[in-house]
Amino acid sequence: MINKFHNRVESNPIIAAVNNLEKLDCAIQSPCEVIFLLTGSIFDLKEIVRKVKDANMDIYIHIDLVEGFSKDAVALRYISQRIKPDGIITTKSNLIKKAKSMNICAIQRLFMLDSLSLETGVNSVYSTKPDAIEIMPGIMPKIIKTVHSKTRIPVIAGGLISDKEDVIECLKAGAVGISTSKEKIWSM
Repeated sequence: MINKFHNRVESNPIIAAVNNLEKLDCAIQSPCEVIFLLTGSIFDLKEIVRKVKDANMDIYIHIDLVEGFSKDAVALRYISQRIKPDGIITTKSNLIKKAKSMNICAIQRLFMLDSLSLETGVNSVYSTKPDAIEIMPGIMPKIIKTVHSKTRIPVIAGGLISDKEDVIECLKAGAVGISTSKEKIWSM
């Protein structure tokens, strides 16, 4: 399953991060092959996933941001079995471990605020062994390079990516993908 993700971002490293459902159709019509869903609720999630999959795109649900589900293993199992996304994104280490045990592709989102959060994040990744890591904010090529070299897990740069130069610098630093809510970047 993770090979599918790697193949998609290798083919097109720009990931459409949808934080407003009004942008979903634009993301689906973009050249992106992967969508990170950062919004939605228990009522619309199944339909959103179906719509994205019908467009032959992959979708990863940020389960911390979806409304109506508790952030636990039962919700994770329900999402996996009934909604059937390609994987999940979360900041919660316990959910990464649980997703891995359920054979769900798991992307761990890490916020890099200072040297302590860098150290804590790397240690967390050693423990959870996610399929990929999303680093926030993504405009820190030196940190991308450090995290990737220490963990050897694919890194996605996300947050504050605003132009082509940011994309190029992140990819040169070793990021396999760029997640952004900036529609102009989706079509680069």
